[in-house]
Amino acid sequence: MKKTKTIKYRVPYADTDQMGVVYYANYLIYFERVRNELLRDTQESYKMMEAAGVMLPVIEAVCNYKKPAVYDDLLEITAWVEETKGPRVKICCKVNSEKEFLAEGYTVHACIDTKTRRPVRPPANIVELSKN
Repeated sequence: MKKTKTIKYRVPYADTDQMGVVYYANYLIYFERVRNELLRDTQESYKMMEAAGVMLPVIEAVCNYKKPAVYDDLLEITAWVEETKGPRVKICCKVNSEKEFLAEGYTVHACIDTKTRRPVRPPANIVELSKN
């Protein structure tokens, strides 16, 4: 079983749109929140990776929406590293409310050198997360 990280997040009014549901793009922000915590659990935060010379820009983002979240919902947002392939890292996420499954998706990142902007292999902490 892959290592997962789950965070809780209560939806503030500012995250909702005129229809009273969480604005669709905010789910990508939720993915980023949990992704940062997943990396932090490896004792090498994203900030530390950048200081060591590796950046992880998003090169693809997908979110499939099943049901809307609304103001004051307590969300559980879970992430895991699905795979590493060459310089690419795929991180999957799912979002649940206290009652039901809301959304799922993933981001694909290119591992690049901060100075040369050339592709590099993923750091060991990320590779380790991708193992079963």
